[in-house]
Amino acid sequence: MPYWKKAFSKRTSVYYPQAIVQGEPVETKDLAEELAFVSTVSKSDVNAVLGDIARVMNTFMANGKSVHIDGLGYFRYVLDTKGVENLDDFDFEKQVKAVRVQFTPEREKNSSGAYTRALVDTKKLEWIELGINAKDQDPAQGGGTTPGTGGGEEEGEEGTYG
Repeated sequence: MPYWKKAFSKRTSVYYPQAIVQGEPVETKDLAEELAFVSTVSKSDVNAVLGDIARVMNTFMANGKSVHIDGLGYFRYVLDTKGVENLDDFDFEKQVKAVRVQFTPEREKNSSGAYTRALVDTKKLEWIELGINAKDQDPAQGGGTTPGTGGGEEEGEEGTYG
C-alpha cells in the first residue's frame, strides 16, 4: 500500500497530498529473488543481467539513443543547463550544469481512451495517510527521513520516511 501525507508548499502557500516512501529501498538482490520466484530464471542469472543493465544502457544512451524496456518505460539523457542571452556567449561546456537520466513510464490506452502508466494500477492502489507525527517517529518504527522522493513535492521537499 502506498502512503501519503498532507504537505505545505512555502512557495505557493497551499496544502497538497504528497506520496511518501516507507522504509528502506527494495534492493537489486530483493528484485532478483522475486523475479526468480515468478519465472524460470535463477536468482544468480537475474543478478547477472541486472548487474550489467546500467553499463549497457549507458552505452546506448551515450550514442544518442533512448532505451525502451517493455512494460516499464523509456530512459534517455537530458541536460540541466543555464541559458545565455547572446548567441555569441553560447558555450556548451560552460552552460551544461549536469547530465541526468530521464525516465518516462510506459503507457497504454485503455478502453475509455485514457492513458494509464506502467507501474501504476490505480484500481489496485489503496492510499494510506501517514499521521502528522510520522516525522518525529524512530526510523525503525516507520518515521524519520531517508533519501529519495515521494512524488508530487517541490524541489527540495523530500517525500520519504524511513
